[in-house]
Amino acid sequence: MNSGETSSSQNGSNSSVPRDTSCPLTEEELDRYSRQMIVPGMGKEAQLRLLNAKVLIIGAGGLGCPAAQYLAGAGIGTIGLVDGDVVERSNLHRQVGHSTSRIGQPKVSSLMTHLKGLNPLPNYVAHECHITPLNAADLVAPYDLILDCTDNPATRYLISDVCVLLEKPLVSAASVQTSGQIIVLNCPPTPQGQLEGGPYPPCYRCCFKKPPPANAQLSCGEAGILGPVVGLMGVAQAGEAIKILASALHASPSKKGTPRHPVEPTLLLYSYSLTSFLSPFTFRALKMAPRKKNCFACGEGSQARLTLEGLKRGEPDYEFFCGGLGSGPGQGVLSAEERISPREFVETVQQHGKEEGKGKYVVLDTREKEHFSFGSIEGAVNVPFGKLLSKAAQMKRSGETPEVEDILPPEVKIEDSGGDENVPIYVVCRRGLDSQEAVEKLKEMGLDRGGKRKIVDIAGGMKAWKEQVDPSFPYL
Repeated sequence: MNSGETSSSQNGSNSSVPRDTSCPLTEEELDRYSRQMIVPGMGKEAQLRLLNAKVLIIGAGGLGCPAAQYLAGAGIGTIGLVDGDVVERSNLHRQVGHSTSRIGQPKVSSLMTHLKGLNPLPNYVAHECHITPLNAADLVAPYDLILDCTDNPATRYLISDVCVLLEKPLVSAASVQTSGQIIVLNCPPTPQGQLEGGPYPPCYRCCFKKPPPANAQLSCGEAGILGPVVGLMGVAQAGEAIKILASALHASPSKKGTPRHPVEPTLLLYSYSLTSFLSPFTFRALKMAPRKKNCFACGEGSQARLTLEGLKRGEPDYEFFCGGLGSGPGQGVLSAEERISPREFVETVQQHGKEEGKGKYVVLDTREKEHFSFGSIEGAVNVPFGKLLSKAAQMKRSGETPEVEDILPPEVKIEDSGGDENVPIYVVCRRGLDSQEAVEKLKEMGLDRGGKRKIVDIAGGMKAWKEQVDPSFPYL
């Protein structure tokens, strides 16, 4: 299925035709939704708003699965799902809308199967594709409310930008390792360039003017994730969505009769520690910055330069803005002489080193210790990427000229590598991204001795090592 195609599955009595507030609920609906309708502030009218609502969930993973389940259970009339990936075994500990029997299936169809079993009444719409600047507007336009359940900054900025242009409220969340965050943006939505009604609501760019540095953008695959943490954030997204839809705050204030009660945006943070079992989990609410008059997306008048036409022309370039592949430091900027494939490393370095005598080179593995503990290249020394960057910054401030020993763990001596002061250094990471930046940092530190010492990246990291050298390697 290409990026422009969708498929829908319509079930039960619900349809895309809006139901009047005077329309009686069916016996099944009364029975299914009774416990939430008797909650103060809900009632029949709010339930009918949910039955008439259309929600788009972008991402059918750790956030999207719990969010979709609770929205389906609540009786949202139409639920759209966007994802271009397939179910993998490593997803299942946290992406609870999938199952072992559906490994290899598209995530969208797998999650739809689960949701239909939970509640067959909503209209489920499948978008088996990734959201891009070319298809974003078409995907978002038919829906009342958007949930950003993706896992990278570039996509978050894109989704927020499209929601501004199309006047859609947005519930955005993120989670990695043992922490998560959630924020509601553009709610109720305000036309682009119009600041009437106060400084709120802002967009994602107003709250996060710049993305985090490329080397600080941790994915679940790189850093890991605990299922309950991301699940909690997804459930919170569903709760915010129900609150917005039940109170009709999802509609543009330009529509007659729509209440407008903008509130200050609050970023809810959740975290806990696995290393200190006595430490309690924490929730923190941070007040975020108000709407910026000079915001590129939603600013005042001509300050808002974002357009749908520009998006389709590649303006802005989200990957470049977020330091993505091919645009940031260490992202594909090394020359061919500074890189070596895993297969070539084995054939020309490892084997030659064994013939000439042990330890004629140093392998620096910049993965985190948890990754390193599952396996490594023979003789590799673990120097996590973050620690390497910290050491480089410390030495730059002090004006020191470091030696190889200064970046190695205390128990590792340069003599272990042959005693050659110009012994070459080979750097490897998980997928070949951090290692490139590490090569640059080592050279900035002067460890290449003006070109006398080779500092080389093992291209593609341990992922390529598994593909080219050792298929049994436990790549995580």
